[in-house]
Amino acid sequence: MGAPGRLVLWLQLCVLTRAALKIWVPNTDFDTAANWSQNRTPCGGAAVEFPADKMVSVLVRQGHSVTNMLLPLDGEFVLASGAGFSAWHSSSDPDCSAGAPALFLDPDRFSWHDPRSWRPRDELHGLFSVDAERVPCRHDDVVFPPDASFRVGLGGGTIRARSIWALGRTYTGSEDLAAFLESRAGRLHFHGPGALSVDPEACADPSGCVCGTSEEQPRICAALLRPLGGRCPPAACADAVRPEGQCCGLCGAVLSLTHGPAFDLERYRARLLHDLLTLPQNQGLQAAVSKVPRPPRPREATGPEADTEVQVVLAETAPGTGVAGRLARALLADVAEHGEALGVLSATLRESGAPIGGGSAAGLERPGSRAGLAGAVAAASLLLLLPLSAGALWLRRAGRLRWKKSDQAADGPAGAPLGFHNPMFNVAGSVELTPASQADARNTSQSYFVNPLFAEAEA
Repeated sequence: MGAPGRLVLWLQLCVLTRAALKIWVPNTDFDTAANWSQNRTPCGGAAVEFPADKMVSVLVRQGHSVTNMLLPLDGEFVLASGAGFSAWHSSSDPDCSAGAPALFLDPDRFSWHDPRSWRPRDELHGLFSVDAERVPCRHDDVVFPPDASFRVGLGGGTIRARSIWALGRTYTGSEDLAAFLESRAGRLHFHGPGALSVDPEACADPSGCVCGTSEEQPRICAALLRPLGGRCPPAACADAVRPEGQCCGLCGAVLSLTHGPAFDLERYRARLLHDLLTLPQNQGLQAAVSKVPRPPRPREATGPEADTEVQVVLAETAPGTGVAGRLARALLADVAEHGEALGVLSATLRESGAPIGGGSAAGLERPGSRAGLAGAVAAASLLLLLPLSAGALWLRRAGRLRWKKSDQAADGPAGAPLGFHNPMFNVAGSVELTPASQADARNTSQSYFVNPLFAEAEA
């Protein structure tokens, strides 16, 4: 039985044990355009260069003509049927006339800890995994495709998996795997200071098993965010939630479930996928359901049940719709009504805030917008008071505006009117009010001024 046949038989055994399976994605094939500096395979008659100080295994699927080739320090070419190389003295391709050699990119750039390097065997629409669970978990089976060459950086720490299928052989024991890694074939395909081990024990708990990559999460996030400079992209919502095992915050909701022995993780995931995520009102949602380490909380019972919880992540593909929050509250109501039958003891909910950048009226109600409005009003008031104060000071210095100090006002006769002359008319002396006008003034206000224009007309 050939390697493809053995792989199919092994995959069938994985299905029987309900083990999850992760498949390695990148390759070091000669005919993969992404492996070359110009993002294309070398054209006919091109000069080809491999990194001189690297080890690499390269699968060649087709025939290629080159003018010259710089080989790596140590490596191998695996030629498929009909593949090979021929030498040309000059290039017939006009795109190769510039003479720049085609450079094979660094084969050590692919890391085991990079979530983009893996894909699950079964990709179901509507479901996803948090970043720490996108790499192989300790109960997962790992497959390196037999029809591609590869090179894997192990980083640091200890990496655990249930089994590893590579180069036509399945490794379920650490001794056999260690012997392979020390061989020349192992050194061509795996490198780095990390230790790789396997444990054939499968997850037998119906409520699920913890992935076991929490200690490796710093390396996972560093590899994932390296193209972004090590920083998370800004979230499209306020108060983004960051689930356990996720490198960056996301817009949506996180439901944390404590459970009893009757809880079945696969049954709950299937119920969520088929009964809720398929409804028209829940379109645009993706869900992740897994058992995760529970954050320590005071005054709680100890034991396996207290150390873990089931995490349900509802991520919105289009932030601002509020679909995640509505479904999360529906799941809370479902726990209150059917929790005993589902094996769920309690549930807590965290939600992200309103969208950022407009597009929803809810975004206008967030505290930041209110603070901005208050600041704008205060700034406008300050700008209005400054010219008024400057004008009053100018009138004071020009002698057109006078006022009495509080101690001078106290020396005046009791009951004197609280008024001032209109400086615009520059009328000397004061106008004495008649008793009738004084009585009218007392009935209205104690603060007034006499317009000398009308006082002279009445006189």
